[in-house]
Amino acid sequence: MIGFPILSLITFLPVLGMIIILFLKKEQTAVIKYTALAITALQVVLALVLLMNYNYSAAGVYEEKSFQFIEKFRWINITGISWLGTVKVDYFLGIDGLSMPMVILTALISFIATLSSWNINHSLKGYFALFLLLDTGMMGVFVSLDFFLFYIFWELMLLPMYFLIGIWGGPRKEYAAIKFFIYTLFGSVFMLLVMIGLYFSATETLADGSKVFTFNILQLMNSANYTADGILSSLNPNNMRFAAYIALFVGFAIKIPMFPFHTWLPDAHVEAPTPISVILAGVLLKMGTYGILRISYPVFPDVTKQLMWWIALFGVINIIYGALVALAQKDFKKLIAYSSVSHMGYVLLGMASLTSVGINGAIFQMFNHGTITAMLFLIVGVIYDRTHTRGLNDFGGLASQLPIYTGFVTVAFFAAIGLPSMSGFISEAFVFVGAFSIDAIRTLTIISTLGILLGAGYMLWTLQRIFFGPLNEKWANLKDLEFREYAMFIPLTIVIIFLGVYPSAMLNIMNTSVNSLVNLLSGNINITSISGF
Repeated sequence: MIGFPILSLITFLPVLGMIIILFLKKEQTAVIKYTALAITALQVVLALVLLMNYNYSAAGVYEEKSFQFIEKFRWINITGISWLGTVKVDYFLGIDGLSMPMVILTALISFIATLSSWNINHSLKGYFALFLLLDTGMMGVFVSLDFFLFYIFWELMLLPMYFLIGIWGGPRKEYAAIKFFIYTLFGSVFMLLVMIGLYFSATETLADGSKVFTFNILQLMNSANYTADGILSSLNPNNMRFAAYIALFVGFAIKIPMFPFHTWLPDAHVEAPTPISVILAGVLLKMGTYGILRISYPVFPDVTKQLMWWIALFGVINIIYGALVALAQKDFKKLIAYSSVSHMGYVLLGMASLTSVGINGAIFQMFNHGTITAMLFLIVGVIYDRTHTRGLNDFGGLASQLPIYTGFVTVAFFAAIGLPSMSGFISEAFVFVGAFSIDAIRTLTIISTLGILLGAGYMLWTLQRIFFGPLNEKWANLKDLEFREYAMFIPLTIVIIFLGVYPSAMLNIMNTSVNSLVNLLSGNINITSISGF
């Protein structure tokens, strides 16, 4: 669209930065830091270039012509393997309204996390090399349109995250890193099995008229491409599509994380260094819900309809359970970790509605949660760097000592609560509107609103314990924010307030693709019992 492979550039630019860093001497700490910062800053610029050249009216999530900035060529091609014929894997990149917000989010959060990494004081070369490799893995997931390529990027981010937690984390870092690795790998095995099953169930017609098995996600969305004897084909009366959907959903649900697969998250967050917590909450959790929307929903629309009530139920469990556990926490960072579990429940609830309003709200909530929760973890990191404690009862009265810091905290806290004029309010409101319009999940939606009250409870109580009341004299000499910390907080604050006042800036990107997804779902399932389509 703009004359050069910008998606490959924005995806693999961090790998170039990693290579540069590996050739630097470990004593060149300033050069290493600024190299990483320059790479992630350039990634933000490229994301803005994508946004400025993005066609808002391009429709579809299942036709190649509906995607933008497409890059496609044959990556792996093996011929003459008995009945398999030609085995092909395409290098296939492209974005639409589902992936564009996630590309922007990944670039922004990676840049902010790089700034927050300035206090990393050991093995700096290895840290930033792994950090940039992680960045490539995350970006690749959101731009891949070939399931095989998607899976490679999905797995690519696992290794650097394991070491970033296991080496640079807290006292129980090894336990947290291994737990994260095992949980994620467990889900990846299910994903791999379903990927192989889909490959042997669908074919793609090549230019010469021949048919080959395919990993192309867009081809997998079209029921006309499935063979009658394919094990995951809707044409096969003995098919295993329901089991495949569950297996794939579990793989994605672990990453969300959805109850009861959430237990790795608090440990990973508490032990991870602040920048990695920012990446984890800001981007990695979104990979699970994005995978469901990109693959599970359009490839298995029939099963999606059957399980919509259950998806909504688990969303409500996430909302209520996460909020209740957050309310009981005494560790600041663990409280924010459980608030993430709660707020990702809203995404599941919106997705379960299968309506344009609900799914728009869910994707918008993914983006807003990424910015708001990233800011919350940065807030924890700033106070921990100064005091070396995260105990909520160890503070008191910090508003008088750190007024500017308290101002940013107030913005983030009220955005998390869903205060009108801040971005979180709009996305949660759309989720509730979309879900409430569906008879089957209306009761669950009503129950889920309890999460608003509980969220206000734990956020306001935390604000009161840390920042108000008499000043704890132990912290009488704390200094307010420095320049680098302003650079972390100001962009996120601007985004949160801007999207709260003018949400159409993001909703217009998503709307056409979301409508196409809903049309795809409604064309494959019985929707007579559903109001709101």
